[in-house]
Amino acid sequence: MNYIEWFGEHFIGMFQAGGKQFVSYMTGIVPLLVALLTFTNALIALIGRERVDKFIRSCAKFTVLRYTVMPLLACLILTNPMAYTFGQFLKEEEKPAFYDATVSMIHPVTGLFPYANAGELFVFLGIANGVVEAGHSQGGLAVRYFLAGIVVIFIRGLVTERITRFLVQRAS
Repeated sequence: MNYIEWFGEHFIGMFQAGGKQFVSYMTGIVPLLVALLTFTNALIALIGRERVDKFIRSCAKFTVLRYTVMPLLACLILTNPMAYTFGQFLKEEEKPAFYDATVSMIHPVTGLFPYANAGELFVFLGIANGVVEAGHSQGGLAVRYFLAGIVVIFIRGLVTERITRFLVQRAS
């Protein structure tokens, strides 16, 4: 086989492999994402938008909830990038820390709730494939990643809030 034939076969083969991967997403992950997003929106509609807003406002009053529950719910309800709009329920000096916590939760939430940040799903699945090949569970990875994310966002929220307070006092 000469180089031209080899190149022709492998060049088109790359696109054939891409097409197969695309079809697998359309029959696998896309319906899952649509179902999860529909469930979340239906749950909010059943609970009531006003009740959800009231709950978020009450979470904003407590530091632990502000940097754990609020970012998590923002990611699940509004997804990326709209999740950051939950900052509207906070005081100005708390907004940088909330943003830091929320942007840090966008990645760990992907394993359990892929619709929250579908763009990160490819990163998570790449890591998960290696974990599965090593003989471990993808579900176990997703849960551990999620729990570690909760701890990390809380720490980041606290640290960023303190840094923000320091900088605001220093500027005054």
